[in-house]
Amino acid sequence: MLVVPPWSMLEKLLLAAICAATLFFTLVTPPFQAPDENQHYMKALLLSDGRFLPQQQGGRVGADLPRAALDLHDVDFPTEVPPEPRLFDQAMLTKAWTADAARPGRAFGDFPNVANYAPTLYAPGAAGLSMGDALGLPRLGAFYIGRLVNALTALAMLSIALYLLPFGRNAFLATALLPTFCYQNGSLSPDAVINGLGFLGLALALRVGFMGSAPLRSAGLFLTTPLLALAKGVYLPLMAAGLRWPLGRRDRRVLLLLAAMVFGAAFFLLWMKMSGGSQTLYHIVSRKTGESVMTAPLAAQLAVLLHDPLAYVRVLFASVAERSPVYVLQIVGRFGWNAILLPLAAYALAAVMLGAGVLSGSGARFGIGQRLWWLAVAAGTALLIETAMYLTGTELDADYIQGTQGRYFLPVLPLALLAVMPAGPVRGARVLFAGAALILLAVAALCVVDSFWVHGFVTTDGMPPHQSVTKAFLLPSPRW
Repeated sequence: MLVVPPWSMLEKLLLAAICAATLFFTLVTPPFQAPDENQHYMKALLLSDGRFLPQQQGGRVGADLPRAALDLHDVDFPTEVPPEPRLFDQAMLTKAWTADAARPGRAFGDFPNVANYAPTLYAPGAAGLSMGDALGLPRLGAFYIGRLVNALTALAMLSIALYLLPFGRNAFLATALLPTFCYQNGSLSPDAVINGLGFLGLALALRVGFMGSAPLRSAGLFLTTPLLALAKGVYLPLMAAGLRWPLGRRDRRVLLLLAAMVFGAAFFLLWMKMSGGSQTLYHIVSRKTGESVMTAPLAAQLAVLLHDPLAYVRVLFASVAERSPVYVLQIVGRFGWNAILLPLAAYALAAVMLGAGVLSGSGARFGIGQRLWWLAVAAGTALLIETAMYLTGTELDADYIQGTQGRYFLPVLPLALLAVMPAGPVRGARVLFAGAALILLAVAALCVVDSFWVHGFVTTDGMPPHQSVTKAFLLPSPRW
């Protein structure tokens, strides 16, 4: 019988570090300096106002919102700025705190990129915004309360997932200790909910699959799978990690997990029908040509894929091979709108941390068949993410995939790490794991403070130029 290992002091310390780093980023990161946080803010405002669906106004998709809230981004903390050094200071916060009275009325806020996202993704942030309003705080204060509630929700789901895990706690901790994980969870981005539900769903699937289907576990499974499907349907296959390989002929857990996945998929289809099932098209800057192009209608892009599946397979693997280095940087830590890199030494440190986390052991033994199954589920989910971005975030009939970011793979990473973990810890691995993780988070915290509030940064994608290998190795990218 599988016995869940007790928490060690190091594991408790690492969870506390994750909580501290997440709350640090919540408070220290300037407003709207997480990817698409301005659009997520507007979507959360819509929900806090008691509305679920956006509306169309001319060629725009969004909602009628308080002007003071819109100007918090458009005037006080804009993200569409020229490629010049940018620095935040206390005076900007003070000015925004007192600006609401001069901004009466309402205006139309445009958020096409997130228009069709399910409202469940924004419930914590919207609750925080409502709490801020109830407390009489200005829009800036309510914004930070929204961030805080979003972060606390993510941390609660992470803690529950770690508690439910029957094994492999270090695989989950290693992923959650990455700076990108803490940074996104400390924003108003729905990534906080997506990451939490991804971890929670995976933990429940493993607990049911390897410890049996008690009534409370089954209820939790059928509650989590619809929320996970509404968060991002591409993560639903992660629940198949709970299937034990080879499959037993009369194992009821197989039917339970499959039924939960079907149940979740039904909720996803129901939301698509309620929201009209329409795709919102938006402009993107092609990473191939640098020109502004329109994303393709899903039906038209799907027709392209089905017309020549082998051609799409070539596009898929070429894009993955080309973009893998970018994904690695973004998975570990790239702050702002993918503008600020950590010192390059920090990425080597992250590799040491992940490797030591793997060598810390899973606490249970598995055969090669089970490990291959987990790798297949992880790889299949990752390719499904890429395919979803090709269908909905790339120009028509493109020979590349646009818009995929490394952070999208965070819910998949724990399963990939678990698949290669030994049963027991290698000597010294746990201490190395904890030490590397704490140093990595400390470096990330210093980089955020320095880049946003001390030195300044330039909003530019790609690898910034550098004049000194030593600086690139030891300092964040704005100082290169």
